[in-house]
Formats: sequence, C-alpha cells, structure tokens
Amino acid sequence: MAGWLGSAYPWVKAAHLVFVIFWMAGLFMLPRYLVYHQEDGLTGPQAERWIEREKKLRSIILGPAMLVVWVLGLMLAAHVGLFSGVPGLGWLHAKIILVVALSAYHGWAVGYSKRLARGEARLSGRTLRLLNEIPGVSVAFIAILAIVQPF
Repeated sequence: MAGWLGSAYPWVKAAHLVFVIFWMAGLFMLPRYLVYHQEDGLTGPQAERWIEREKKLRSIILGPAMLVVWVLGLMLAAHVGLFSGVPGLGWLHAKIILVVALSAYHGWAVGYSKRLARGEARLSGRTLRLLNEIPGVSVAFIAILAIVQPF
C-alpha cells in the first residue's frame, strides 16, 4: 500500500499540517481558558461566558481538527508504508506515540473543561499553568521527528 496517494501526497501532507496548526491553536487556547475560568470563579456570569467559550472551542476547532489530523495522518502513514512493514520508520512510530499522548491530553483538557462547567475545580492554577506547556513541548518533539526523521 506504500505510495498509494501518488501525486496527491503533497496535498494531503499540506492539509495535515494545516489541521495540525488548527488543533495546536486550540490546544494552546483551551488550557489557558481553563486557568482563567478557574481563577474567575466557577459561578456567575463570568463563569457562564467561560463555559460558552470553552464549548465553542471544543466543538468548532478542537474536536474537528483532531479528527482530520488523525485521518490525514493515517493516510500519510499508509502512504509511506507504516502498515506494509516498510523498514526505517522508527521516527514515525515515535511520532505516533506522541500524537496518541497529545490526544489523551486533549481528552483530559476537554474533560476538565466539562468539570469546571459543573463547578468542580480539582487542580491549582499553578498546576494548570504547568499542564499548559504539554502541547508546546509535544509539538516540538513531533516536528523534529517528522522533519529530521532521526531513526
């Protein structure tokens, strides 16, 4: 199945990158929203505005972008031979592991957003700020793996 995209490969790769940018923008925004939401309080008109902002971000950007990233990414992986046993794709295996971890983080952030909407704050502002760094660090490693392909 390697090479099955043919001349569409660069277009699929470009679309994948565009949706990665959308997904990362959302993953940079949502944790920051969580910090502000929690610090502004869990009840009242300001909290209601944060709940609405978070909901829109989740439904308009985060969820759809992650879905498209996964679909296009799996198409690209198939194109380079991941599912055909092509050797020399250790970098791709590592990248996929990081993307799975980033997807789990996405799930956690969405879940925490929904907890805040129910008035449940379980983490400190400092912890939320530290967790806010996960997408940036992850995408740096993912970009290095995708571009340098070190192994």
